[in-house]
Amino acid sequence: MTQSAIHLSDLIARFSRIYTGAIADVLDEMNHYNQTLPHELKPIKFGLRTTGAAFPVMGRPSRQTDYAASIRPVLQMLSEVPRDSVVVYETKDRLAAHLGELSVTSIKTRGCRGAVIDGGVRDVEYILREDFLVWSRYTTPADAVPRWQIVEWNCVVTIGDVRIEPGDIIVADYDGIVSIPRTIGGEVLLKCEELVGTENKVRAAVREGMSPLKTFETYGEF
Repeated sequence: MTQSAIHLSDLIARFSRIYTGAIADVLDEMNHYNQTLPHELKPIKFGLRTTGAAFPVMGRPSRQTDYAASIRPVLQMLSEVPRDSVVVYETKDRLAAHLGELSVTSIKTRGCRGAVIDGGVRDVEYILREDFLVWSRYTTPADAVPRWQIVEWNCVVTIGDVRIEPGDIIVADYDGIVSIPRTIGGEVLLKCEELVGTENKVRAAVREGMSPLKTFETYGEF
C-alpha cells in the first residue's frame, strides 16, 4: 500500500498516535535503516510530540551585510509553509539561530505543526509561550540573518544519513525524530498499527507476570 491509498490528513492523524520507537522498528524490518535523524537534535521541552508532512529548507553559512536582501528569502519561505507541515532545516551551520519567535508565530498561524532544525534556535522562552514544537541541535542568541542564507526550500535535504523529500512524514517525540518516505507511508502505518496492537498485548501479559521469554514465544515481540 502506498501513501496515496491513505489520505495525507489520515496518515498524519494516525501516525500521531504511534511512538517513534515502533516506527523505527517497522522501518528496520522493511530494510529502511537510515530514517532516524541524529540524536543530537533535541526538543526544547520535555514531552513534546508532533507529526506532519516535511517542508524541507536548505541553507548555508554566508556573511550578509545587506539586511533587507538577506531576510527577504527567509520571509518568502515562511509565507509558503503549508498547513500540517513540519519545517525541516538543513543548515550546514553550527553558529547561528535559524529559527526565532517571530518566525514561529508566522508559521504557527499558517497551521505548521513544528520545526526540526539541524542547527540553532533562539527566543526559546517566547517559543514555549507560543506552545510551538521545536527540535534543534543547540540554542544561541546569534541571529542567522547576517551569518547564513537560505538557498532553497520545498526541496530535498539530507540530515545525518536521512534523505528527506517534501511530503515525507515526520514524527518527532522525546526519543527522537523519524522520517517516513512518502512512497511507503501507508504500508509503514499499517505495520506500525499492527505492531502497537501486539505490543499492547505483550505489555499486559508482562504486567500479569508472564516471563519475558514466554511472552516473546507467545506473541513474537518483546
